Amino acid sequence: MKKFLEEFKAFAMRGNVMDLAVGVIVGGAFSSITNSLINDIIMPVVGIFVSEASFADLAVQVGPAVITYGNFIQAVINFLILAFVVFCMVKAVNRVARKKTEEPVKPPVPPEPSNEEKLLTEIRDLLKEKG
Repeated sequence: MKKFLEEFKAFAMRGNVMDLAVGVIVGGAFSSITNSLINDIIMPVVGIFVSEASFADLAVQVGPAVITYGNFIQAVINFLILAFVVFCMVKAVNRVARKKTEEPVKPPVPPEPSNEEKLLTEIRDLLKEKG
């Protein structure tokens, strides 16, 4: 039992698990922001064209059952908006991370000429002066 608890502690304290926990908490808070964006800003504008305040109000009655297909449409729209916002955030974070890792490329420094090359250069220069 002690070994099991030690393994669990090592697992729970790894950086990835903590990052995931923070991500879930922030994601939950972010969900309320996107729900407000959809319900309070986007859907009233869409409602002008659909003549409904929300897709969630769309339903059809089949016998005694009520099929609220509007809830499904609303859930799909919520997902698409949330997925788009998360995509944009991940793209921005990746761009920042890429800029941090990229260092400016410096041109390679040519090696110092050998003694032989220096001597040949002097001979060439002397011949140019005489010629």
